[in-house]
Amino acid sequence: MALPIKRNLILKTLCLSTIFMISSCISRKNVTYLENVSSAQQSTLDQVATFTEPVIQADDILAVSINTIDPTSAAVVNQAGTNISVTSSSGSNTGREQVSGYLVDKSGEIELSLIGKVKVAGLTTSQAKELIREKASRDLKNPNVTVRFANFKVSVLGEVNRPTVYSLPNEKVSILDVLSLAGDLTIFGRRDNIMIIRDVNGKKEFGRLNLNNTDIFKSPYYFLKQNDVVYVEPNNSKVFQLNNSTRTLAALILSAVSTIVLIYTRLD
Repeated sequence: MALPIKRNLILKTLCLSTIFMISSCISRKNVTYLENVSSAQQSTLDQVATFTEPVIQADDILAVSINTIDPTSAAVVNQAGTNISVTSSSGSNTGREQVSGYLVDKSGEIELSLIGKVKVAGLTTSQAKELIREKASRDLKNPNVTVRFANFKVSVLGEVNRPTVYSLPNEKVSILDVLSLAGDLTIFGRRDNIMIIRDVNGKKEFGRLNLNNTDIFKSPYYFLKQNDVVYVEPNNSKVFQLNNSTRTLAALILSAVSTIVLIYTRLD
């Protein structure tokens, strides 16, 4: 009776080991973006998220340029911009870089030469542009004003190929844009539960996105805002992943157990 008992025990061990290895495999459904898109040649979404311009806040850095038909006057106005040291990241390197612009102070103001202090906090860059143009028109003829964020940045953390802080050249950026910059998710990143951490009126707001579903295009978190943090958490396969040497050892053990079971079966 001892032999069948031993054989059954070995068979159970082999089955459990096989189940464990299978459970660590990654389903194709979990790694495919927009899984629910129709297989038809052309599909259309009836509703998508509306992009809203980000609002200027204290400690933002604005690049402001005022041009007029008198280049001398324009030079006087624009010379007040200063170089501000900010933290920057590139790949695995983190350091400080100089950003040229106007720092929004704690009162929400920037100070422009000839124009003076301008309250810009709470405004979009388009609104700030019109306000500065209006004030500049008192001393300058037909001023042409541009205003943009000089330090519009988004942090990407977790299971992506290049986690870092990304400084972006424009304000309209989506979650797909940023994940592309980050080199896409690793095979171990959860695509169905991307976390967005956002500062809203001094409080932290948390949102979730499912990249497997087209509903992301309707989400208020599809378009990212200044200082958003994108976190990609690991999936179960990451939790149970084995390093190369352990995988090799596991394969050898399973092979040995299979051989033993075959021998015992033939001896029975």
